This record gives sequence, structure tokens and C-alpha cells, in this order.
Amino acid sequence: QVHLVQSGGGSVQAGGSLRLSCAVSGRAVGSTTMGWFRQAPGKEREFVSVIWRNVDITSYAGSVKGRFTISRDNAKNTVTLQMNSLKPEDTAVYYCAASQLTTDLSLPQTYESWGQGTQVTVSS
Repeated sequence: QVHLVQSGGGSVQAGGSLRLSCAVSGRAVGSTTMGWFRQAPGKEREFVSVIWRNVDITSYAGSVKGRFTISRDNAKNTVTLQMNSLKPEDTAVYYCAASQLTTDLSLPQTYESWGQGTQVTVSS
């Protein structure tokens, strides 16, 4: 059973930066595909970023590419999402998620474990 606990987030002005962390227990983060999703009020949960298990391959949604960076720390068993140049449209609840799969990674149903969610608010 994989358990994910998120930390970080908060409020920032447009152009600022925030960092989200996801602590993983029950499985080695290096052998787990880890994704980040977000959900704004009244909208569906959307894919943000993913890092594949066992290889250092990452992918990003077009809306965050070049601004967000996903990384993992195998020693600490954590995954981090560094968010720079934040925009008001980045405002949402952000979730980390874990999967044993390596396909369809932009789909929420691919992931079997989820963090509790953390609010990110970007003001203009």
C-alpha cells in the first residue's frame, strides 16, 4: 500500500515561485511512476507533470512546460514539483499520484494512490 503525503504550496503573486513535495511510503519512489495533477474549482482534474519509474524521463502539460520542474530524491523517497513564473491560471488544488504503469500517464485513472491535495493560489 503506497501512502503519499504532500507539503508545500500556499499563496504567491504572479511571477513568483512555489515548491510542492510528496513524501512516499510503502514503495521506493525510484521504481514508481509519479505524477502531479491539479484541479481548479468547477473544472476536471488535469495532468501537470510525470516522471517515469526507473528512468529519468519527464513530461509536462503544455501550459506549464518551461516553468515547472518535476524531480525525485531517491534517498528521501520524495517527489518535488518546482513551480516558477506562476500565473493566476495556475491556481488550483495540486495532487501527487503514484502508478506502477508507464502508459496513459496523463489520465487520472492510471494512478492508484493519491496525496491529500494542497492549495496553490496565485494572485495577479
